[in-house]
Amino acid sequence: MSYIPSVEEAYELLKKYNQDEFHRKHGRIVSGVMGYFAKEYDPERVDYWKVVGMLHDLDFELYPEEHCIKGQELMKELNLEEGIIRAAASHGYGITVDIKPELFMEKVLYAVDELTGLIGAVAIMRPSKSVSDLEVKSVMKKYKTTNFAAGFSREVINKGGDLLGWELTELIDKTILAMRSLIPEMEL
Repeated sequence: MSYIPSVEEAYELLKKYNQDEFHRKHGRIVSGVMGYFAKEYDPERVDYWKVVGMLHDLDFELYPEEHCIKGQELMKELNLEEGIIRAAASHGYGITVDIKPELFMEKVLYAVDELTGLIGAVAIMRPSKSVSDLEVKSVMKKYKTTNFAAGFSREVINKGGDLLGWELTELIDKTILAMRSLIPEMEL
């Protein structure tokens, strides 16, 4: 019988497969952002969304070339619920897997995964080193500078916004607000 781990259990799983603090922190940030969106769009399943966010990169550190493929295998071995496996894998759509984000939760994950990294990179360049005073226009300026935080795919971020039916500026604004909600528990 498959199961749905608690957010805390999901973090323990993330730590088991990811030793690098960067990957652990990214998992916690995406989990928190997913929880923020769930409060507005799916309030009965906030923890479920957070678990998906926590586990979305479960395989990244060990299997970067097979990201979202090995993750499915690991999660199946752990007997995790199929919806978690599918949602987590769907954020690799068009990159390593052909699992298209269909559910709203999957579309949010697809859109915010890369975007949280880009926003974090913009924030640490600011005097405050925080999202607390970050504005959409500052992110847009860096977004258009392709060599800034080049590892974060603008194409994926754009596709994520399109999947959600949101303008890029709306997606960025909502994601900044979601990241602000994580302060002060988590220093970004």
